Amino acid sequence: MKVKVGINGYGTIGKRVAYAVTRQDDMKLIGVTKTKPDFEAYRAAELGIPVYAASEEFLPRFEKAGFEVAGTLGDLLNEVDVIVDATPGGMGAKNKELYEKAGVKAVFQGGEKASVAEVSFVAQANYEKALGKDYVRVVSCNTTGLTRTLSAIQEYIDYVYAVMIRRAADPNDTKRGPINAITPSVTVPSHHGPDVQTVIPINIETSAFVVPTTLMHVHSIMVELRKPVEAKDVVDIFENTTRVLLFEKERGFDSTAQLIEFARDLHREWNNLYEIAVWKESISVRGNRLFYIQAVHQESDVVPENIDAIRAMFELADKWESIKKTNESLGILK
Repeated sequence: MKVKVGINGYGTIGKRVAYAVTRQDDMKLIGVTKTKPDFEAYRAAELGIPVYAASEEFLPRFEKAGFEVAGTLGDLLNEVDVIVDATPGGMGAKNKELYEKAGVKAVFQGGEKASVAEVSFVAQANYEKALGKDYVRVVSCNTTGLTRTLSAIQEYIDYVYAVMIRRAADPNDTKRGPINAITPSVTVPSHHGPDVQTVIPINIETSAFVVPTTLMHVHSIMVELRKPVEAKDVVDIFENTTRVLLFEKERGFDSTAQLIEFARDLHREWNNLYEIAVWKESISVRGNRLFYIQAVHQESDVVPENIDAIRAMFELADKWESIKKTNESLGILK
């Protein structure tokens, strides 16, 4: 029997996870929720996806527009085995009571505090810890990106310091900024390091800046080494790490713009770059310090993690079987 999946929140992450669910042979998408009949709701309906009102209070919006919904979130919860909560940060914790009352498992996103779930999750780092769990939190796009590469070299890590250069807004977001400034996170260290520690036990501190771009985040990472390693060895490790890709400046990958164009050339849905992009030339070792620079597509890198989280919660597959199935279904390059 396929696991019946609902998506609460059909926005940037929700619609991508919904698409990914439809690509799995062991899952079935039952429906998605919206708060209003916007273009995303109409597109879902065009795709044959049942649309539910996020709550009864939003029903008048749909009725006024003549948009026929399949019911409300409460109705959707009666039909699913698991709900993926892709609502804005902080809403998931409020929704949890509804999920508990309905007896439905839930996957939360990184905008929620770690306490909302039994485990914070990145598939290649701690898949086993989510086996059979009822509530799992897929960590944020930045934390996922850090965890993927750092877990691959974890045996060499004594201390990590990472600078997060964060995009100001997603491409379709007109409410956020800045548009002509660089905004530092004046709380140092930033929250990203402690969030990584909810997944892997490493010594890490981070700082963050928001810059006026919409395409991707960039991380500049410095690792103080516990034991010697050469740059070529790190290159080899990353080349053999799933959901991590090496890109070379000499091949034209000068910036995040070319990385997104690469995703377009792959004909990826929504230009998704599920893989963490590491600039090969940036990997260097100076004394006992390793340096590298990576980019994170904030709209999509957590999507495969949501799929693997569902498999772990229902114990449908072991770690590498699940990762392989997800990668193949989404066209992830390795």
